[in-house]
Amino acid sequence: MSTAEQQQRIASGQGFIAALDQSGGSTPKALKLYGIEESAYSGEAQMFDLVHQMRTRIVSSPAFDGQRVLGAILFEMTLERDFNGKNAASYLWEDKRVVPFLKIDKGLQDEADGVQLMKPIPGLAELLARAKAKGVFGTKERSVIKANNPAGIAAVLDQQFELAQQVLAAGLVPIIEPEVDIKAADKQAIEVELKQGLLQRLDKIPAATPVMLKLTLPTVDGFFDELVAHPSVLKVVALSGGYSRQEANAKLARNPGVIASFSRALTEGLSAQQSDDQFNQALEDSIESIYQASIA
Repeated sequence: MSTAEQQQRIASGQGFIAALDQSGGSTPKALKLYGIEESAYSGEAQMFDLVHQMRTRIVSSPAFDGQRVLGAILFEMTLERDFNGKNAASYLWEDKRVVPFLKIDKGLQDEADGVQLMKPIPGLAELLARAKAKGVFGTKERSVIKANNPAGIAAVLDQQFELAQQVLAAGLVPIIEPEVDIKAADKQAIEVELKQGLLQRLDKIPAATPVMLKLTLPTVDGFFDELVAHPSVLKVVALSGGYSRQEANAKLARNPGVIASFSRALTEGLSAQQSDDQFNQALEDSIESIYQASIA
């Protein structure tokens, strides 16, 4: 795989990044929204088999094309599985021209100082090496901010940027994701503190080894313009964060230069009970609407 070609695709391509990295506690919810109740499976193995079937159906669909989908974020277990008989990351790039990313965080710690830091990531060096060997381009790592606590926000950013340096050293591009809870009472104040902290740390990242940012859609339209324009930022992508697809698309379209990286909003309306034609049409409608919002 050509890393330079993939980087150019993310930097200048038209489209969005599909987040197909539901894991752990988010998987039962994703399956339920897809029409599969918890009573339909027993244990984690069956659960992950079912969610992999869902992901395979998505990436195999004619609607899931590299013309509109620039990249896809995979769950670690997906890295060891196949899509249509081919290594998952290889299938994405070689068959779909979709740049593969890998979620590397292991979930969140309990809330402290208004934030949830990432849990430790044992075996990180081995995971990054394995991802690189399988053709993964970048990683994604998520923290959550729930209150405007400067010490908590600084702790999130320090942890995120420390991990980003390890990812960069492994030859991969990190997606730094300090998610802001859309229900936070002081969401706009959090965004001001967060942007200031991001800019301070980004100034220490060489433009030759850029990072990506995955952020909650801002309260004030265009608030991330400085981040979009920063020479050390390859791309700013937005999470849907609990907004409906319609609402997330509307907000996204008002923030030029920011593209989608939706998970639940992407799969909204998809069902295991749909025929292939119905499923493909529902996914087509979803992808087209997110694409249009991303290029607006």
